[in-house]
Amino acid sequence: MTDAVIDLNADLGEGFGRWRLTDDEALLSVVTSANVACGFHAGDPATMRRVCAWAAEREVRIGAQVSYRDLAGFGRRAMDVPPDELAAEVAYQIGALEVFARAAGSAVAYVKPHGALYNRTVHDAEQAAAVVAGVRLAGGQPVLGLPGSHLLRAAGEAGLRAVGEAFADRAYTAAGSLVSRREPGAVIEDGDAVVERSVRLARDGRVTALTGERVEVAARSLCVHGDTPGAARLAARVRASLESAGLRVAAFV
Repeated sequence: MTDAVIDLNADLGEGFGRWRLTDDEALLSVVTSANVACGFHAGDPATMRRVCAWAAEREVRIGAQVSYRDLAGFGRRAMDVPPDELAAEVAYQIGALEVFARAAGSAVAYVKPHGALYNRTVHDAEQAAAVVAGVRLAGGQPVLGLPGSHLLRAAGEAGLRAVGEAFADRAYTAAGSLVSRREPGAVIEDGDAVVERSVRLARDGRVTALTGERVEVAARSLCVHGDTPGAARLAARVRASLESAGLRVAAFV
């Protein structure tokens, strides 16, 4: 069972140059935390600056969404990066976003890995420790990740605040991890189902796995992916349903 307060986060700034994937301005009117791409899977300096300015204006918390260096693959391809190198690259991304967050009168409030790095740090203790080392190098911000992951365990052991999150629009395995995007049914495309799952995750702390089992998910933040078609409208529906269910939607940091 979660408490009566839930954060709503989305991945933002996922464009490059003239190409834009996410409806950043619309999403920032709904979410309480913004996971901003830092240039390794998406994002560029102008985009990062613009999103940070919009987030600060709306008092939305700014998070660094760090990734493997994989623009062509949108950070979703498996990579083997030496721990020292990965720690440096994580710190580099956080530092880049911090410049624009501070220019907007805000700061990087937390860190969340993206894509393949997020999934890798669920099961890989070495890569998880490298991400945490990078966060400590950049300032020791709270770390957002999957409950029960090596990432959150490593963050807690390093003295960082470890915050669990749940996914309204992703399928879960019976073990509580996310179903690979390569598998059928990994992404929930039915808006009504996403809304219903959001309330159940936030209020009851549970979700039904793709194979039918009940999975307990202890989460303080709920993610709605910004690259989902109609993401802003869906996020607004999710927030309205959470509030109608008696939950207070507020940032976790």
